[in-house]
Amino acid sequence: MGEGCAEPELEASCAVPPSTGSHEWTDPRVRGLTSWAAVFGLRQYAKASLWILPLVGLVLGTLLAELAITLDGKDWPPSGWRYSATTASGVLSSIVGAMVALLGFVVTIGVLVVQQATGTLSPRYMRLWYRDRLQKAVLATFTGTFAFAFSLLRSIEANSVPDFGVTLAGVAVAVSLLLLLVYLNRFTHNLRPVAIAALVGRMGENVFSRGATRIRDAAPRADESEPSGAPTTVIRSERGGAIQAFNISGLVAEAARHDCAFVVTRLIGDFVLPGTVLVEVHGGTSTPDPDRVNGLVALGAERTIEQDPAFALRILVDIAIRALSPAVNDPTTAVQVINYIEGMLQSAGTLPLPGRYVLADDQGRPRLVLPGRDWDNYLQLGVCEIREYGASSVQICRRLRALLEDLLDTLPPARHPALRVELQLLQESVERVFTDPVRRAVAEAADCQGIGGRFGGRHGSPRRPHGPTA
Repeated sequence: MGEGCAEPELEASCAVPPSTGSHEWTDPRVRGLTSWAAVFGLRQYAKASLWILPLVGLVLGTLLAELAITLDGKDWPPSGWRYSATTASGVLSSIVGAMVALLGFVVTIGVLVVQQATGTLSPRYMRLWYRDRLQKAVLATFTGTFAFAFSLLRSIEANSVPDFGVTLAGVAVAVSLLLLLVYLNRFTHNLRPVAIAALVGRMGENVFSRGATRIRDAAPRADESEPSGAPTTVIRSERGGAIQAFNISGLVAEAARHDCAFVVTRLIGDFVLPGTVLVEVHGGTSTPDPDRVNGLVALGAERTIEQDPAFALRILVDIAIRALSPAVNDPTTAVQVINYIEGMLQSAGTLPLPGRYVLADDQGRPRLVLPGRDWDNYLQLGVCEIREYGASSVQICRRLRALLEDLLDTLPPARHPALRVELQLLQESVERVFTDPVRRAVAEAADCQGIGGRFGGRHGSPRRPHGPTA
């Protein structure tokens, strides 16, 4: 694909190779289980699941216990590691009880995280928290240690003690406690809104950067214009849900197989109802199978960040406007979140975002037309609600002006019209809320710290004025 087709929202759709073979699926149930969308959904479920990795730990703990018992039959370990039956039974019983208690403790922490995330952050953040690998590793270690110790208990007899296993159980407890301390340290620091904003901001920027390089491998850009006229047929959604991902290369291959062009009607992140038109088919020597095409569009209960950096921006904005609510009234947190919103807008502003993409097959024929978000969409999403909810906050007005002026300084001229519109809207908001000239002058100043920066400039120097029509 050419440089103009580096659409970041779609980059991950090439992660799973499309099914482009000549075989036909005849059983709809088999087709539903083996479609790209089904595989994508299973990956999403596995990433968000809190029980799969602990179950693996449970199985591994049982298997390791059998291995330890076998090694004890080989006259190993050394005599200094021997335990009496009473001591071994007491140690293992204590470990079993301790692991159950620690599992309950981690679950309690999880409940507290849910309460904080839904109360002071954004419920959308919970989708990211479920995927935390450290939390899953802690749960898996606890369940594995529990299964290991419990399995060893059954092998203890008056004249037979799994000495090596008891020693390993003690080591496993030490590792479990160390992981618990790391877990507590991480969530103590990372549950702050600014830390979550940094995490979400990095994820969004990574989607932008990966998309700029990987979307080019999905399909080349068409040399011809997109198809026009009425579609020959339409493909409707079989079920409802939010569009989480497209398999771009699979859609291109499917359209080429029928010598037609697909025009996708919905954005990634849109919620569709059953029967909604997802794809318009233009031309073609045969009619595409609706089930097959639906299998190349992943739907789910909610949006994901994998192909949708706008969802990451949505989470950041949600955290900022919640901090600006009268119940919280914490504009400083909102200012800190705006720092990371600016980083995402900076990344988006450096990419070509035409808003509509025509992708082709190997012969350069247009096969797939995808809608995408343009620069104006990302900018409005990033600043509009914060400006409205923070209109009465001096900090927010000053920080937003600094954001817009910084972007004017760093982004190419093609991005400037939308930025100047937002500057004009911000100025009108300030004039409407701050009627006193002195307070208005304070609110009109650009300040990267909200309140406290001397000049508000990125490098501590006075800013070049940027009027709405400059």
